Amino acid sequence: MVKNLTENNAPDVLANTPGVILVDFYAEWCGPCRMLAPTIEALAEANDGKINVFKVDTDNNIELARNYNVQTIPTLIFFKDGREIERINGAVPQHQLQQVIDSLL
Repeated sequence: MVKNLTENNAPDVLANTPGVILVDFYAEWCGPCRMLAPTIEALAEANDGKINVFKVDTDNNIELARNYNVQTIPTLIFFKDGREIERINGAVPQHQLQQVIDSLL
Protein backbone atom coordinates (compact mmCIF):
# COMPACT_ATOMS: atom_id res chain seq x y z
CA MET A 1 0.00 0.00 0.00
CA VAL A 2 2.82 2.41 0.79
CA LYS A 3 4.88 3.10 -2.31
CA ASN A 4 8.38 4.48 -2.63
CA LEU A 5 8.94 7.93 -4.02
CA THR A 6 12.34 8.81 -5.47
CA GLU A 7 14.03 11.73 -7.14
CA ASN A 8 13.32 9.99 -10.46
CA ASN A 9 9.55 9.55 -10.12
CA ALA A 10 8.52 12.28 -7.63
CA PRO A 11 7.88 15.14 -10.07
CA ASP A 12 5.59 13.01 -12.23
CA VAL A 13 3.82 11.31 -9.32
CA LEU A 14 3.19 14.49 -7.35
CA ALA A 15 2.03 16.47 -10.40
CA ASN A 16 -0.19 13.78 -11.90
CA THR A 17 -1.76 11.96 -8.95
CA PRO A 18 -5.15 13.49 -8.20
CA GLY A 19 -6.48 13.92 -4.69
CA VAL A 20 -4.63 13.68 -1.39
CA ILE A 21 -1.09 12.32 -1.15
CA LEU A 22 0.79 11.69 2.08
CA VAL A 23 4.59 11.58 1.78
CA ASP A 24 6.66 10.29 4.70
CA PHE A 25 10.28 11.55 4.58
CA TYR A 26 12.30 9.15 6.74
CA ALA A 27 15.66 7.42 7.23
CA GLU A 28 16.33 3.82 8.20
CA TRP A 29 18.53 4.83 11.15
CA CYS A 30 15.92 7.21 12.61
CA GLY A 31 14.23 5.86 15.75
CA PRO A 32 11.11 8.05 15.56
CA CYS A 33 10.81 7.14 11.85
CA ARG A 34 10.83 3.43 12.72
CA MET A 35 8.22 4.06 15.43
CA LEU A 36 6.03 5.91 12.91
CA ALA A 37 6.32 3.29 10.14
CA PRO A 38 3.48 1.03 11.41
CA THR A 39 1.24 4.09 11.76
CA ILE A 40 1.92 5.08 8.15
CA GLU A 41 1.11 1.54 7.01
CA ALA A 42 -2.12 1.53 9.05
CA LEU A 43 -3.17 4.89 7.60
CA ALA A 44 -2.52 3.64 4.08
CA GLU A 45 -4.66 0.58 4.74
CA ALA A 46 -7.45 2.46 6.51
CA ASN A 47 -7.62 5.05 3.72
CA ASP A 48 -7.08 2.76 0.75
CA GLY A 49 -8.81 4.22 -2.28
CA LYS A 50 -9.08 7.65 -0.63
CA ILE A 51 -5.43 8.77 -0.48
CA ASN A 52 -2.07 7.71 -1.87
CA VAL A 53 0.77 7.13 0.59
CA PHE A 54 4.46 7.32 -0.30
CA LYS A 55 7.76 7.09 1.57
CA VAL A 56 11.00 8.89 0.73
CA ASP A 57 14.28 7.56 2.10
CA THR A 58 16.11 10.85 2.66
CA ASP A 59 19.53 9.20 2.68
CA ASN A 60 18.99 7.94 -0.87
CA ASN A 61 17.04 10.98 -2.11
CA ILE A 62 18.92 13.95 -0.68
CA GLU A 63 17.95 16.37 -3.45
CA LEU A 64 14.27 15.50 -3.14
CA ALA A 65 14.40 16.19 0.60
CA ARG A 66 16.19 19.48 -0.08
CA ASN A 67 13.65 20.47 -2.74
CA TYR A 68 10.89 20.14 -0.12
CA ASN A 69 12.96 21.80 2.61
CA VAL A 70 12.93 18.72 4.83
CA GLN A 71 15.20 19.62 7.71
CA THR A 72 14.11 17.06 10.28
CA ILE A 73 12.80 13.52 10.08
CA PRO A 74 10.26 12.19 10.14
CA THR A 75 8.53 14.88 8.14
CA LEU A 76 5.08 14.18 6.73
CA ILE A 77 3.91 16.33 3.84
CA PHE A 78 0.35 16.25 2.57
CA PHE A 79 -0.29 17.23 -1.04
CA LYS A 80 -3.60 17.80 -2.75
CA ASP A 81 -3.81 17.97 -6.51
CA GLY A 82 -0.05 18.46 -6.74
CA ARG A 83 0.21 21.24 -4.15
CA GLU A 84 1.65 21.03 -0.61
CA ILE A 85 -1.11 21.81 1.85
CA GLU A 86 0.02 20.49 5.23
CA ARG A 87 3.31 19.56 6.93
CA ILE A 88 3.90 17.72 10.19
CA ASN A 89 7.32 17.19 11.77
CA GLY A 90 8.00 14.36 14.17
CA ALA A 91 6.17 11.21 15.15
CA VAL A 92 2.53 11.95 15.94
CA PRO A 93 -0.35 9.65 16.93
CA GLN A 94 -2.39 7.92 14.27
CA HIS A 95 -5.64 9.62 15.29
CA GLN A 96 -4.06 13.05 14.78
CA LEU A 97 -2.90 12.11 11.28
CA GLN A 98 -6.32 10.66 10.49
CA GLN A 99 -7.91 13.97 11.51
CA VAL A 100 -5.68 15.77 9.02
CA ILE A 101 -6.57 13.27 6.29
CA ASP A 102 -10.29 13.61 7.05
CA SER A 103 -10.05 17.39 6.87
CA LEU A 104 -8.42 17.19 3.43
CA LEU A 105 -10.87 14.75 1.86
